[in-house]
Amino acid sequence: MHEVRSGLFILQTTVLTSAAMLAFAANSLLCRLALQRGEIDPVSFGCIRLVSGAIVLTLILRFKAGRSAGRADWLAAAMLFAYVAFFSFAYLTLSAGTGALVLFGAVQLTMFSAGLRSGEKFGSIAWLGLALAVAGLVYLVSPGVAAPPLLGAALMAAAGIAWGVYSLRGRRVVDPLAATAGNFARAAPLALVLSVPVIAATGVHANEAGVLWAIASGALTSGIGYVIWYAALGKLTAMRAATVQLSVPLIAAFGGVAFLSEAITPRLAVASFMILGGIAMVLGRSHARRLSRGA
Repeated sequence: MHEVRSGLFILQTTVLTSAAMLAFAANSLLCRLALQRGEIDPVSFGCIRLVSGAIVLTLILRFKAGRSAGRADWLAAAMLFAYVAFFSFAYLTLSAGTGALVLFGAVQLTMFSAGLRSGEKFGSIAWLGLALAVAGLVYLVSPGVAAPPLLGAALMAAAGIAWGVYSLRGRRVVDPLAATAGNFARAAPLALVLSVPVIAATGVHANEAGVLWAIASGALTSGIGYVIWYAALGKLTAMRAATVQLSVPLIAAFGGVAFLSEAITPRLAVASFMILGGIAMVLGRSHARRLSRGA
């Protein structure tokens, strides 16, 4: 009986985690698809994404009897808003694969920093991996013909920091659905209010396709996707949660090739190897240290 329960736990964790990673990669593809073709502006995309996510999650929450939005976490809501805002503007200039690589590189560095602040010790191999990952990010955005726009990379790095904080907050929640619904419900009006001066200065534009892409990103790959991610986080250690996110840039890069006709440049390939390899060294070494302590 114990083996059956263990097997079901592993299967459930695998399915939830895989679905969340596909949703994360799909967010990059949907945003890039809409902005690349000029079907919607980044402010409208971000606002529609948050509002549609909030609506869908609120309806799901009300459908489930006896469920409430739970304790307000304004920091998580603010980080969700910051992530969506920086993410949307960054994809005006970045390819899907490059954007996802910068995003999740920043996510991991944020989570590693939190680990260091909480007293986690890094050995020499872990520090070497961290240095390799940082060097990969620097190489990716360093001046050159194949370098991505610096502003776009900086915006995506900021989005990664916000998402890293959001993920760390998510590990503490008891009810993933209620927590995610509450975060979207608080982030959506925040986005609408703060977008007013930007709209007044730059204006907005959106056609039917752009609105549909934004709704899909908000209702499906963001709203429901984040519920799945919060559910998976409760079954993962912090290091495993960081490890599985390494798959997202690769999924997004290949999705960009398949659906957006984007190219995987030599610079992106080398930077991916450095960043993902370096992060894997940190995660692998940290996991090995915990196993040795438990032995």
